[in-house]
Amino acid sequence: MESLSFLTVDEQAISVGQAVKYLQASGKLGQFIGDILRQYVIEQEIKNREDLDISPALTEQAIVDFRLKNQLTEPAKFQEWLKNNGLAYDTFHASVAFGFKLEKLKAAISEPKLQEYFIERKIFLDRVVLSRIIVADRELAEELQAQIEEGNSFEQIAREYSIADDKVVNGMMGPVSRGTLPDVLRAKVDVAKPGDLIPPLELDGRFGLFRVEQFLNASLEDNQLKQALQNELFEKWLAEKIQKLTVKLQVN
Repeated sequence: MESLSFLTVDEQAISVGQAVKYLQASGKLGQFIGDILRQYVIEQEIKNREDLDISPALTEQAIVDFRLKNQLTEPAKFQEWLKNNGLAYDTFHASVAFGFKLEKLKAAISEPKLQEYFIERKIFLDRVVLSRIIVADRELAEELQAQIEEGNSFEQIAREYSIADDKVVNGMMGPVSRGTLPDVLRAKVDVAKPGDLIPPLELDGRFGLFRVEQFLNASLEDNQLKQALQNELFEKWLAEKIQKLTVKLQVN
């Protein structure tokens, strides 16, 4: 194995063994092997499944769209692009087709578990938009609460009294995952309505007034979110598959 040439640099052959030593020295051998195992598992799965066939027309149309988007409609320009990227047309075509099969595989792996996984993750996927005023003691927090309830501007009070960095934007925290909120705050938020002022709460030795601005509830109708969850489920499946492999590094 040591004598096999892995690549040539300035006419000097670098063997597989030497390449492995370089990867070990750089701390990237594990990542390199991991990438190989990942691709191995995916290709084996695609090869062994019969439900991943795609229409040749789909691949051809994707290539046409790619050439139009990248201004490669002229054959000479396209051939030059292939050459500059070290690709033959057959390799490029196979790569596009493989991409479609991979997406079908992800969907096939994730779909049976998607709804259950979404429910498990929903507390972290749901978001709430909050504004806050953070002060050092309870008495001041209660006084500011009274002022707001009497009609004084929350935003002005936040700018004047809050010790949090977001006072410069009127105390607006922006969207926050429900799952990351402290339990005591989440309990209040869950029963509040937009516009409600949450009375002072002690958090990490300070006291906060919070106003609920908006609820942003997660839904699988959000295609971007659905795709992200499918990718997470696929990566979990892939990691489990890789863990079950018996791997031996054979380099003299």
